[in-house]
Amino acid sequence: MNLDAYLVYGSVILGVVLALGAGLRARKAIDRWAFAIGFLALAAERYCSARLGRAISPEGMHHWELWQMSAGALIPATWLLFSLTFARGNAREFIRKWRPALLLTLLLPVGAVVFFRQDLILATYAIEGQAYQKYRLGTSGIVVYWIHLITAVLVLMNLERTFRASVGMVRWRIKFFLMGVGLLFLTRLYTASQTLLFNTVDASLDSLNSAGVLVAGGLILRSLFRAGHFNHDVYPSHTVLQGSLTVILAGLYLMTVGVFAKIVAYLGGDTSFALKALVVLVFVVGLAVLVQSDRVQLRIRRVVSRHFQRPLYDYRTVWRQFTEGTASHVELTDFTRAVTKLLAEIFQSLSVTVWLVDERREELTPAASTFITDAQAQTLPPTVEDAARVIRHMQSHPDPVDIEHLKDDWAVALRRCHPDVFHKGGTRVAIPIVANGEFLGVILLGDRVSGAAFTLQDLELLKSIGDQVASGLLNLRLSQRLLQAREHEAFQTMATFFVHDLKNAASTLNLMLQNLPDHFDDPDFREDALRGVGKSVSHINHVISRLTQLQHGLKINPTPVDLNTVVKGALDTFTSDKDFTIDFNPGILPPVCLDQGSDRQRGDQPGPKRP
Repeated sequence: MNLDAYLVYGSVILGVVLALGAGLRARKAIDRWAFAIGFLALAAERYCSARLGRAISPEGMHHWELWQMSAGALIPATWLLFSLTFARGNAREFIRKWRPALLLTLLLPVGAVVFFRQDLILATYAIEGQAYQKYRLGTSGIVVYWIHLITAVLVLMNLERTFRASVGMVRWRIKFFLMGVGLLFLTRLYTASQTLLFNTVDASLDSLNSAGVLVAGGLILRSLFRAGHFNHDVYPSHTVLQGSLTVILAGLYLMTVGVFAKIVAYLGGDTSFALKALVVLVFVVGLAVLVQSDRVQLRIRRVVSRHFQRPLYDYRTVWRQFTEGTASHVELTDFTRAVTKLLAEIFQSLSVTVWLVDERREELTPAASTFITDAQAQTLPPTVEDAARVIRHMQSHPDPVDIEHLKDDWAVALRRCHPDVFHKGGTRVAIPIVANGEFLGVILLGDRVSGAAFTLQDLELLKSIGDQVASGLLNLRLSQRLLQAREHEAFQTMATFFVHDLKNAASTLNLMLQNLPDHFDDPDFREDALRGVGKSVSHINHVISRLTQLQHGLKINPTPVDLNTVVKGALDTFTSDKDFTIDFNPGILPPVCLDQGSDRQRGDQPGPKRP
């Protein structure tokens, strides 16, 4: 077998292995099922490519080319679904938002393959002096390849969103996984664009697709061995195109290749144009990798600071970024998560944790982290004695401090709270969160990219950020206390109305008891009294049920009601004993929205017979 055959069969075997490995552990995880089905579809497509390479006659090659396009019909929808769900804690929200796109990427290729199969490839012809065949696309074939091209861009865009939303240890764990899937669809982006550009299916591009599957599978295996599992939760923004580097690079590549293709066609053609287009793609991908590399960004900043006499940080940009990233959060959990994410990005630190003091000022509890899981968070908190030592020291020493080599008990306790993942990740630093002399918590940083040490500039900026975090925590606490005070005031106001209703019911029952000795022998009175007691008890039970709803939030169910009917019902309660009548001449009124439950119960108040 030649090299092309090794590539194709290797990609088939690796695709099946990855699909089975993910499928056996999928359970109810949508991303794993999408990953397994996606790699099965890729393996089937590569198998058809292998049979295509062994075909001799044009009819056989045409047959397996059709089957190859048919096997690839499931690739767009499954991998788009994977890109929307992998490592995303809010995956179901994205699935609901992208449902039309998922349906289109599934129905269009499958429909073209099933109902317009004969129009996928219109004609075959051999290239003189070459060992392969080319096929001209039909209308349905063009639609299928356009779906592949657009899906490749969408998948890359979603992977970029996931990468940019991840921070710290989660980014380190999923980086190679995203690189593998990204490389796979960069390859498919190139091959699909070449096919559409020249309106032919070139069998020579199959080797490139097979190589892409092999390299992507290797990177994915590298990521799985590094992380050990699929389970990662990040929460990317729902904004789709804003600031997307993928869209910019894909548009730049397609525009460049399209312009070059027109020039080449005008000049008479160039047999090496496909290779040149591949070089353009590799250059664009390399540029994107450099732009997104944390290590490269850190080195550029240090070189600029060292050789051009500029500070390591653009403080205005950092301060604006930090303020905008935390100001909109009104919940403690969201605020601390935003703090850890921003610190991880600013200082290129993979491990960032925020520990806060409880209200009794006796314990330290983890509020947010870029690497500590929920299970680890249950075992890492220090003892009450260690927490007391940390609180005492941090309250009297509010400056950031390197805790890596300190022998004090409080430093040892903080190192246990923040285990190092990389032994070459540099030192760990603690930033006290102190406001007005009150210790609120501590921020721990470690595992910096390249193991870079924290410089004096870093510590000074960390001190300023710690003070800003302390101010934000104080504002959140004050806001929560104000909200609780308002809720208590609202509860008192609502309780006043309920007590008023209960007093009315009690007054009615009291009046009955007063009249009972004098009118007990009157059958009409007894009948009216029984009816009144029943209505009063029903009303009291209704008020009690409404009170119990306050702990879950009082629900008001307004419905359009004729106000005349409500007034008439209230007046009828006063004339139920027929001692007098009230003339009521209503006019025409528009309907109003009322919660009829309370009004109906209030209108059913009994009218006891008076002496």
